[in-house]
Amino acid sequence: MTDYIEEQRNELEALESIYPDSFTVVLENPTSFTITVTSDTGENEETVEATIQFTYIEQYPDDPPIFEIIGQENLQKSDVADIITLLNEQIQENIGMVMIFTLVTAVQEKLNEIVDQIKWRKEEEKLLKEKEAEEVEKAIFHGTLLSIENFLSWKAKFDAELAEIRRKRQKEEEQAGKVKLTGKQLFETDHNLDTSDIQFLEEGNNVEVDESLFQDMDDLELDDDDDPDYNPDLGSEED
Repeated sequence: MTDYIEEQRNELEALESIYPDSFTVVLENPTSFTITVTSDTGENEETVEATIQFTYIEQYPDDPPIFEIIGQENLQKSDVADIITLLNEQIQENIGMVMIFTLVTAVQEKLNEIVDQIKWRKEEEKLLKEKEAEEVEKAIFHGTLLSIENFLSWKAKFDAELAEIRRKRQKEEEQAGKVKLTGKQLFETDHNLDTSDIQFLEEGNNVEVDESLFQDMDDLELDDDDDPDYNPDLGSEED
């Protein structure tokens, strides 16, 4: 007849010796305890962890122990589900034998696999981001596929930009004097022109006259008869 109590006691002593820092007794009747399982450290110092609570039933190990994952670090829900599946499989394979050490070892190996998967996940995310960046660059380089709709949209935008360029160019040419205005246009544009002469006289500006231009007036042969307004009597009266 199997002495279940003795087998359970012996296993507890062995587990406490193997896992001194992560083994904790929760209850004595029924016997219940926790073991925290931590993965090896990954390349980037990442680790994952699971805390499992085991409870003996009366006829353990002929009957399976009860277990529950009561804590975890850096594990996804899918990882926890995989660990539960793994424990159930291991329990079925080890019925009739004390198995807690075997179960914990299996979980330890699984956690190490998960750490490796985290590394690959990060590398895949990096590659995916690089791929997305390349696709964006290709789209920018090759442009958008031509369609009637986007062509008409482009044409309308182009025409508007062209009209604005022409307007600015005409304005610049006018300011630079490239477009010459007629006298009337100048007069109508600049109203200072109609007062400039009056302002000139009011300011008392002196005009210099070159007298040499009139020194040879006596040498000019002028025919008084050709002037219909000439009055010889008027000239004699002044004398």
